[in-house]
Amino acid sequence: MASEKSMLSELGWDQCYGVVGIEDVLTPTLVLYPQVIEANIERTLELLAGNADRWRVHIKTAKLGYTLRLLVERGVRNFKCATTLELLVACQNGANDVLYAYPAMGANARRAREIAEQFSDVRISVLAESEEQVRQWRGSRVGIFLDINSGMNRTGIEQNQSERVISLARAIVDAGLAFRGLHYYDGQYGSLAESERAREAHRGYDRLLDIVSELERSGMNVPEVITAGTPTFPCSLSYEDFRGGNFVHRVSPGTIVYGDATSLHQLPAEYGYRAAALVLTRVVSRPHAGTVTCDAGHKSVSADAGVPTCVVVGHPELTPQSPSEEHLPLAVAQGAAGPQIGDALYLLPRHVCPTVNNFDRALLVRDGKIEAVENVSARGREGPLLQAADRTVSLRG
Repeated sequence: MASEKSMLSELGWDQCYGVVGIEDVLTPTLVLYPQVIEANIERTLELLAGNADRWRVHIKTAKLGYTLRLLVERGVRNFKCATTLELLVACQNGANDVLYAYPAMGANARRAREIAEQFSDVRISVLAESEEQVRQWRGSRVGIFLDINSGMNRTGIEQNQSERVISLARAIVDAGLAFRGLHYYDGQYGSLAESERAREAHRGYDRLLDIVSELERSGMNVPEVITAGTPTFPCSLSYEDFRGGNFVHRVSPGTIVYGDATSLHQLPAEYGYRAAALVLTRVVSRPHAGTVTCDAGHKSVSADAGVPTCVVVGHPELTPQSPSEEHLPLAVAQGAAGPQIGDALYLLPRHVCPTVNNFDRALLVRDGKIEAVENVSARGREGPLLQAADRTVSLRG
């Protein structure tokens, strides 16, 4: 399989990104643009033929209660999350149906049960791939999706083990729990060219629907099938057989709400997505000819996806180099003057999800004006102890 370049190399300047009153802004800071977020949500709904019920948005990107409420206002009520804090924030901000899409064990599973009891009006589900995981949910009100390994080899039941899938689906029902369907995340194809990505994803979907057919022949109903993060969102849209099944098919892209240098490169240009989250930074040094340094190291702009960590908006002459914790050197193209110390720059992250997670708060900027400061509500994790244990341990520091 041939791979392609995995991110944008530049992004032109747009006047909507400029922040008025920047002299009072501490950097680095996360800036969100509500009108662009709203446009990205609307574009996704258009691609789903106006059916908000088909989108089970992963909130690992959105993170803010503010953004979740924007989704809810537009009819998106099905969510997917990866931490108990994200589950809690989704329940607090209008979700009707949330999948805790992680193989939770131990205290994490007990915490999910607590949240399910606290928000009895929210339909909460979890993932399982073994009988041990199924057993821990006995007596709870959560439903269970079986996690299918798409070939990413991160979690889930391998696709050639349909008998195991059937056995576990029956074990869920025998335990008095609701079998909610199949979860299938095919995140391994993001580096492939668009046409090859679609071919590989569709082959996987063929195998997935074989599992659905075998479940149905065994007498099991499959209520829902979930596929696709952001890279394979177009692949799920173009797969015809998802439209004719006896199940509800939902897609779960999350990055598209804000966009980043990777997703804007992966998705078709005609989709019309735009960057809605940038990191505002300042130049703090010109250590030698051909290099300037800004204050957005990897504790601000995530380096998990590699170097370069970002694109400098409106500055194709600047190439981000390997960051340290609080410093990001930028190579200045030969012959270019480069920015001066104190100048503001706007960075489009290569991977926006962990970048958002690096910040406690975000500036909301509309038409250049700072509209509000919002907490990044689902940043990080809940405290390390369940409530009962937490009362017996003192907090220090």
